[in-house]
Amino acid sequence: MNSTQLLETSPKESVFGAQASHRMPSTVSTVHGSVYGPSPPLDFALGALACCAACVFTNPLEVVKTRLQLQGELQARGSYQRHYRGVLQGLWVVGRTDGLRGLQKGLSVGLMYQGVMNGVRLGSYSYCEALGITSFHGGSLLSGAGAGALGAFIASPAYLVKTHLQAQTVEAIAVGHQHNHVGVFDAFVTIYRKEGLIGLWRGVNGAVPRVMVGSAAQLSTFTSAKEWVSHSQWFSPGSWLTALIAAMISGVAVAIAMTPFDVISTRLYNQPVDELRRGRLYHGFLDCMLKVCQSEGPVGLYKGMGPVFLRLAPHTMLSMLFWDVMRQQTVKDRQSQGRN
Repeated sequence: MNSTQLLETSPKESVFGAQASHRMPSTVSTVHGSVYGPSPPLDFALGALACCAACVFTNPLEVVKTRLQLQGELQARGSYQRHYRGVLQGLWVVGRTDGLRGLQKGLSVGLMYQGVMNGVRLGSYSYCEALGITSFHGGSLLSGAGAGALGAFIASPAYLVKTHLQAQTVEAIAVGHQHNHVGVFDAFVTIYRKEGLIGLWRGVNGAVPRVMVGSAAQLSTFTSAKEWVSHSQWFSPGSWLTALIAAMISGVAVAIAMTPFDVISTRLYNQPVDELRRGRLYHGFLDCMLKVCQSEGPVGLYKGMGPVFLRLAPHTMLSMLFWDVMRQQTVKDRQSQGRN
């Protein structure tokens, strides 16, 4: 694509827009250093900023999701007290007991996680776009999975601390193991002193498959769903409703695919460790999955699916929308500089 074609590309065309995946690089230069599109390093920054902005709005749902997934851990249904019975009731219980600040528990480290993980994930996916990998059959799916795995591994310590802090609450409504950290810095220092550097990556064996599945499902279904909605011509071109419907469809797909991995990841991250720095409850990913199924039934792997979906749909829409708008603005700014 030459510079004239790039200049003719509509700035309103979404990076996950109405065109097929091989057209996605229309706002991303295939030549590094070109002034006509964001480079992968810039997409790292834009992706991080977009997902951090979305995180501020969806973090309360993440708190409730964590509590629901830890509630009744390795206990048969009906044999434990249910402090949290759903999304709205869970939000009310947390707000009433912990206050409004309780609904934003772990926000600072959550922003750290979102910035690093999604910056790496979306930046890596953009790099795959620039290389043309996503234009091949199945390339979008594989690129999303690979980018997600890399982001999850690098950001795993932040997710570990976030899970510990979001699970912490007063004894009356506590679920799961309570680590009782004073704050974010104290949590990092305490884990490092007790378990060493490797301890900061405890639970990563659950996080990597979780984000691989979620990232692959999100990036591929959002693209396909938006293309389908746009071709259906239900809304005017460029309407935000197109992104909303696509995000809802993507949210359903991601919630169904990712929730079991999300439950396992939360359990592995939050479990206590013994004097030999081994998990007291689970030995690894497969052991956790088998124990949950045996004790809580297969439905136990779908605990917290309600807030997972309610969080993913707006988070997908907001993060992708913020990312897309910022990329479009970058393209227009660089096109203006190119003309000058």
